[in-house]
Amino acid sequence: MMRLRAAPVLLCLLSLCACKLGPNYKRPAVAVPVQYRGVAPDLPAPAPGGQAFAEMDWWSVFQDQVLQSLIKEALANNYDMRIAATRILQAQAIVGITRSNLFPTLNGSFGIQNQRSVPLFPGAPTFDIAALQMAYIVDFWGQFRRATEAARDNLLSTEYAQNVVRITLISNLATAYFQLRQFDSQLQFAYQTRDNDNEILRINTISFKGGEKAITDVYQAQLLVQQAEAAIITFIQNIEQSENQISILLGRNPGPIIRGLNLVDQPHLPEVPAGLPSAILERRPDVREAEASLASANATVGVAKANFFPQISLTGTFGAQSTALTSFLQGPATFWTVGGQIAQPLFQGGRIRSTYRLAWAQRDQAELAYKQTVQQAFGDVSNSLVGYRQARQFRMKIEEQTNTYRDTARLATVRFNGGATSFLEVLVTEQQYFTSELNLAQAWYTELQNYTQLYQALGGGWQP
Repeated sequence: MMRLRAAPVLLCLLSLCACKLGPNYKRPAVAVPVQYRGVAPDLPAPAPGGQAFAEMDWWSVFQDQVLQSLIKEALANNYDMRIAATRILQAQAIVGITRSNLFPTLNGSFGIQNQRSVPLFPGAPTFDIAALQMAYIVDFWGQFRRATEAARDNLLSTEYAQNVVRITLISNLATAYFQLRQFDSQLQFAYQTRDNDNEILRINTISFKGGEKAITDVYQAQLLVQQAEAAIITFIQNIEQSENQISILLGRNPGPIIRGLNLVDQPHLPEVPAGLPSAILERRPDVREAEASLASANATVGVAKANFFPQISLTGTFGAQSTALTSFLQGPATFWTVGGQIAQPLFQGGRIRSTYRLAWAQRDQAELAYKQTVQQAFGDVSNSLVGYRQARQFRMKIEEQTNTYRDTARLATVRFNGGATSFLEVLVTEQQYFTSELNLAQAWYTELQNYTQLYQALGGGWQP
């Protein structure tokens, strides 16, 4: 009994003397620029304590109430989001499985043993045996603690991966919605143009029949109508396909999508406070995911290193045997055993050393992947800053050009009605105005698309 009581004391002493092999995690140093490339040179410095663009809630960035309701629905029902949630549950279960190695195992058994000798004699005794077996592998070298650490970091990586899915979903849905509103705008203008061109065709046909105009004026007016009708067919196709795309993002079957603000009425900042580049290390979920994967690989090195050292295991058994159930745990029928074992690997054909080298190689790969992800994040922000600023300037120029084409087309129509020019001038200017108006709607979409991509590149759309 004295030995049995000393077992917990021995267990505590071994635990106190235990260590954790392998390197402790430390974030690798990366080159962080002082300022993002692409920030407007004349942009005033943000006020101290001012909110950066990425720190704004997504409903503050996308203020169209219909778009907000679509995003909420997508976050709840999108299959990518739901799959990401199940991956978190799997990672949580793996943590529990790995962590269980830190605790003793306790098993119970019950059996019946009939003891007979040769030759067989009737009335041989039958024993009922019940026992509890405990086994415990002392984590002296920190192998199980490192494995648990790796599993927890992997869980953290999975959670960040879900946030990557979240901001990607918000960005994709907003982009698809803005494109849908672009096609709506283009279709509406194509309908208006077709109606106006039909009126011009009617007037030219009447004038031709009256002998006032040539047949070429009728044909040229027909070209304008046909151009608008062809565009209408294309935009209807684009609208239905965009609605199908949005429906899938929402977790629905393909169907119609409700509309909110017009494309040109979507609120967005003219200049975006990008914040400090160093903040992206904490803000971008893909960067955090890569770092958590690195930490997990770093802990796995300790697991592999512990395989070089002996494994200390403790076992204990307590039980009883009796010829009757009523006499269990009484008198000399009880029994117990306590034992310990040290197992040292001697030769395994180089498996342990190769496993250790593999763990280091995977850890080095994870570090390179982390640094690459950080560098790519800086590139994404810089490209998005340039893209948004230039797209905004381009849209303004296309807007000026469209106004010029509209005025030119009106003047050509006046000149034609006054007999100062042929209908060919009307045809050319109307086609130019029609094309420019469609390009303007696309320029508005491109500006909002870059605005959305910048928000995503800065790591907006989730709470760190």
